[in-house]
Amino acid sequence: MSKLFDVSNKVVVLTGGAGILGKGIAEYLASEGAKIVILDRNEEDGRKLVAGIKEKGGDALFLVTDVLSKEILEENKAVILQQYGKIDVLLNAAGGNMQGATISPDKTIFDLELDAFKKVVDLNLFGSVIPTMVFAEEMAKQKEGSIVFFSSMSALRPLTRVVGYGVAKSAITNFTKYLAAELAIKSGPGIRVNAIAPGFFLTEQNRTLLTNPDGSHTDRAKTILAHTPFGRFGEAEELFGTIQYLISDASKFVTGTVAVVDGGFDAFSI
Repeated sequence: MSKLFDVSNKVVVLTGGAGILGKGIAEYLASEGAKIVILDRNEEDGRKLVAGIKEKGGDALFLVTDVLSKEILEENKAVILQQYGKIDVLLNAAGGNMQGATISPDKTIFDLELDAFKKVVDLNLFGSVIPTMVFAEEMAKQKEGSIVFFSSMSALRPLTRVVGYGVAKSAITNFTKYLAAELAIKSGPGIRVNAIAPGFFLTEQNRTLLTNPDGSHTDRAKTILAHTPFGRFGEAEELFGTIQYLISDASKFVTGTVAVVDGGFDAFSI
């Protein structure tokens, strides 16, 4: 059997791992034999996730973290190395949005709440840069590793409303390309840096934005689907194959790329 997509025994660090998408990714990669380290601030959900993975025979560890604290992340790294001895993969899935950093139809850019804007940029940009500084240092020592950032449709084209989130994710896309070259040149071609740009997935985080209380689509959801050739929202499991590709030897000569998983949204014009 081909080992091209094999991720068994890889130590995968997943920030934001207790979230909706993170949970599915963690469970899937564990089922493929990876050793999963869940980093999240939600201890209850994180420990429940790890318990579920172990019940199915998987190998997982949960650590409480703060992706904006280099000190806490360094402590996390020490525990991971003590238990597993290495770090093969970093999936930067921590992120999110908040109302004050968005511009609703009845508001203008002059109503933007700067404190909220800064918090969203901090979480989505620095919440990926700081963990990368901590965990990629170990990969540089090993001369091997794979880093995957989570970009967004809002990084590829400006979307209405999500100004703070879009700015941060655009920076993530740029940083992905920068870091790919930086690490390859200075630490060797064994370290790869890529990003995944999910299209529109219906999660608890955006459910109220995309669906009405009766379950029907909001006007925004209808607009999104009208611009998605597949005519539907994505399912979480439809990200798993792309992530497995990016962290396995199947993408051994791939770095600095953004893999789009969007049902054709970015390709569609009129």
